[in-house]
Amino acid sequence: MLRHFGTRRTFKHNFRLAVLLCLTAGFINAAGFLGFLNLTTNVTGHAALFAEQIVQQEWRSAGKVAVWMLLFLSGAWCSSAIINTIGYHARFSFAIPIALEMIIFMFCAIYGGNDRIMLPKGFFVGCLLFAMGLQNAMVSVISGSVVRTTHLTGTFTDLGIELAQLANKNHAGRKDLISKIKLRLSSIISFLIGALFGAYIFGLIGFRAFIIPCFVVCLTLFFDLFRLHVKRYYTHMIHLRKPT
Repeated sequence: MLRHFGTRRTFKHNFRLAVLLCLTAGFINAAGFLGFLNLTTNVTGHAALFAEQIVQQEWRSAGKVAVWMLLFLSGAWCSSAIINTIGYHARFSFAIPIALEMIIFMFCAIYGGNDRIMLPKGFFVGCLLFAMGLQNAMVSVISGSVVRTTHLTGTFTDLGIELAQLANKNHAGRKDLISKIKLRLSSIISFLIGALFGAYIFGLIGFRAFIIPCFVVCLTLFFDLFRLHVKRYYTHMIHLRKPT
């Protein structure tokens, strides 16, 4: 799911990646908005907010929003730089961005509602935007820009285009087209389910809800590690049983 790049990737790899990380992003989108009263998974809305603050000459607020957008960009740059430095085909090049994401989620779970540390809500918004930048770039690099997880605008656009192509009976490659549509729908549904759970669980347990997406990305990481070790074990056992 995470270890395969380029032509080595299959529909199953992208499907699993989309489901797990869209669940995460949807959860963060809802819980982040309820907890910190701002969008925390993408910067589209922040562009409009930035423009509004500039027009109203609210320079401090405009600067804060600009920093948020730059943090999302920084997360994307950081994730891509890590993968490029370690190498696309290195076994665990994806592990560092995911580990950073988990640390940020746990930080928000522990300190998001802690009034004693006196951190403004905007600080946590910036942290989550950085984490979503990490995730967005990592997923884009791994899937070859096929999977999007932190927002739905591009996914809905792609789905609309592909549904129009599907309606054309003379369109070539209908099997691949149907696979793409399934992937878009799974991304959208997973994001919405994640958002519903995020809103519901945050209402129940508050900022501790951020432990849930931390667990999901941890599961995403260890799913690949577990499969790798199992595959190696069985390969080793087969070699041992071969007659010499």
